[in-house]
Amino acid sequence: MAKKPLPKVFHRMHVKMGDTVQVIAGKDKGKVGEIVKALPQLSQVVVKGVNIKTKHVKPQQEGESGKIVTQEAPIHSSNVMLYSTKQNVASRICYTTTAEGKKVRMLKKTGEILDK
Repeated sequence: MAKKPLPKVFHRMHVKMGDTVQVIAGKDKGKVGEIVKALPQLSQVVVKGVNIKTKHVKPQQEGESGKIVTQEAPIHSSNVMLYSTKQNVASRICYTTTAEGKKVRMLKKTGEILDK
């Protein structure tokens, strides 16, 4: 009897693609970068310049030499915190409404609105 496939679970994350974040845990603690890719099924994000891994690639064609490629690996979304580039401070997030009645994300410490 075949197993039923598990349903896809998308975790709700406090960060989006394009956000500037600071790493708050792990070997890259303190580094600031932009989110390049969000993986909501794993609740992970890929941050530019953070969690760099080296990969040894075999030659694909005859006569070609192998190479070493460096790339960013995903980290858990709970290990990053939104970062204000204007005031250089990491902050938690809260939600507020604008004058037009639109719900937007806001940094708690600075009051900076993230969504346009």
